[in-house]
Amino acid sequence: MDHILVAAFSFPAVVFTFLLVVVAGYWLLVGLGLSTVDAVGAADPEAFGLGRVPLSVALSLVVAIAWGVSVAGDLLLSPVKPSPLLPGALVLAVALVSALAAVRFLVPVLNRALPDPLELAGTDCVVRSGRVDRVFGEAEVTTADGQVVVVQVRQAGQSPLRTGAHATIVEYDPRGRFFWIAT
Repeated sequence: MDHILVAAFSFPAVVFTFLLVVVAGYWLLVGLGLSTVDAVGAADPEAFGLGRVPLSVALSLVVAIAWGVSVAGDLLLSPVKPSPLLPGALVLAVALVSALAAVRFLVPVLNRALPDPLELAGTDCVVRSGRVDRVFGEAEVTTADGQVVVVQVRQAGQSPLRTGAHATIVEYDPRGRFFWIAT
């Protein structure tokens, strides 16, 4: 265990350790409902070749995989002490390239797992976030094949919907990448 900690907090893995802490903090905020999955990168994920996979998910995967590869590489090259600069730089490069390649492989798999937004119109949903109004909200939807997914939703009504409220998905807003719902 000590070797893993030394590897995680020495060069090259320390670069990804810091980023992994940032990613974990981001997903904690998403889990608490204080942020959204789409908060990272306002650009369309299709512009990056990601299809429906949010940029935050792809970047999180790159960081996590690169961290694991860099820790493993450091442990393989120097199991007792941190790696010197040149082998460390090589491990850093290999970790980054392998993480990008792995995410490039995973994106089509994730796209098949994510439902097409147009298929969800007319589907019932349950509010998952603390509120749903014109600017914020999440809801849980069960797709036709039985998958349960959490989607970003908005509603035009005056009073916000609360956790557990039932609604129907009316339409998808491709520009905002969320669904309009109505009770």
